[in-house]
Amino acid sequence: MDRISALRNVEEALSDFEAGECDLATMERRIRGVLRTYATEFADLDAYRATGGSADGMVVVADSPTEARRRVRDLADDPGDFDVTRVE
Repeated sequence: MDRISALRNVEEALSDFEAGECDLATMERRIRGVLRTYATEFADLDAYRATGGSADGMVVVADSPTEARRRVRDLADDPGDFDVTRVE
């Protein structure tokens, strides 16, 4: 997905919400899906979610679990003990 397609899909989700055609949770899911698709296809990476420590819930994109752990450590002030799992 290129940037223009991603922006169009986000705009469509926002328009549907504004028109009352979807609720907030649905709009959030749609936009989250667009962003994850864009981020992972942009450089052929996978999304990984951190579990545990202060990084719990953080999602990063990386080419491997090892790289994902490094990204979490770089982004979190003090991540503590955590693991990463690939987001499907």
